[in-house]
Amino acid sequence: MCKEKEVLSQKARECGAAYGMTIYSDEELLSLVTGIAPEKFTGTLQETFDNPKKIDGIGKRKELAVFAVRELSKRYLQKQPPPYIIHGPEDAAAYARQQLAMETKEHFCVMLLNTKNHVSGWHIVSIGSLMASIVHPREVFAPAIVHHAASIILVHNHPSGDPSPSREDISVTQRLVKAGKIMDIPVLDHIIIGDNRFISLKEKGLLV
Repeated sequence: MCKEKEVLSQKARECGAAYGMTIYSDEELLSLVTGIAPEKFTGTLQETFDNPKKIDGIGKRKELAVFAVRELSKRYLQKQPPPYIIHGPEDAAAYARQQLAMETKEHFCVMLLNTKNHVSGWHIVSIGSLMASIVHPREVFAPAIVHHAASIILVHNHPSGDPSPSREDISVTQRLVKAGKIMDIPVLDHIIIGDNRFISLKEKGLLV
C-alpha cells in the first residue's frame, strides 16, 4: 500500500502540477485522497460519497476524508455566483474589462463558453506584443479542449487605449478561426479592449 501511495503521489506531482487536476478520473481523484487503488472504486461517485466504507480498505479516517471532500464540494458550489452569460459583444467586453482592468501590458486571453454561452473559464495565452509565433493555435485551444468548451471568444487589450485592430490582430484572428473550424470549437468573436471602448472583430466582419 505504501508503494501504491508513492506512485500516486509521484503522478500527482508530475502530471497534476503540469496539466491540472482535470486529467484525473473520479476514481483517480478519490485514490489520491484516500490512497486506495482507483480500481476499487467501482460504484458511482454518489454511492461512494454516501457509503465510503463499502470500499475495501477504507476505515474510519479515510471515510472522514471522503466525507470532507463531499462537504467541501457542496460548500464550494453553494458559494458560486450565478453564471455569466454572453449574449453579445457588449457582455464579452464587460467581462473582459473586469479581468484586464489593472493590466498595463498587452494580454491575449481566451474566454471559454459552454453550450449555453455561460463563461466557463478564462485563460491568459500570452503577455506582450501580439505575434503569430506566440499566439499559436495549440496554446489557445488547449484549455478549451481540457475544459470541454463548446466555443471560445478571443480577447486582448491595447494599453495605448486605441482598440483599432492591427494587421497582426486580424491575421492571428483569422488563423485561429480556421483552426477552430477544424477542431469544431468555433471562435465566436475577438474583442479588443481600449480605454472606455472596445471593438468586436465579428461586428467588423473580420472573422473570415
